[in-house]
Amino acid sequence: MMAKGHILTFFKERIRMNREDVFMWVKEQYNTEPDYPWGDENAVLRHKSNNKWYGVVLKVKEDRLGLPGVKEVDVLNVKSEPMLIGSLRMKKGFFPAYHMNKENWITILLDEKAPEEEIKNLIDMSYQMTKKTS
Repeated sequence: MMAKGHILTFFKERIRMNREDVFMWVKEQYNTEPDYPWGDENAVLRHKSNNKWYGVVLKVKEDRLGLPGVKEVDVLNVKSEPMLIGSLRMKKGFFPAYHMNKENWITILLDEKAPEEEIKNLIDMSYQMTKKTS
């Protein structure tokens, strides 16, 4: 039987996502493998049908996001409905898009602040918005 503290720790870990969780989830959902076009740890998530990006996982220094500190953190950039971006940026763990169009993309800090379901929903929105339309 699991002790109460361990159950809470397990639950807390399951509602958060890190870069590996993102990669596993997009593999399961969209059969996407991360692409490393710059030869470093920064990865692009793209559609197989049209090569459009629907996500970018980057290592950035905290101060680049307006946070105190210079340690490197993982972030996920996803495309979003422009009307949602303003309200998302008011939440902990969400920032104006790093190195992307700030009107159409949002940056999510992968550090246990943004809930897993919200990240998955935003990845799916980005995937749908960048899907090839005929």
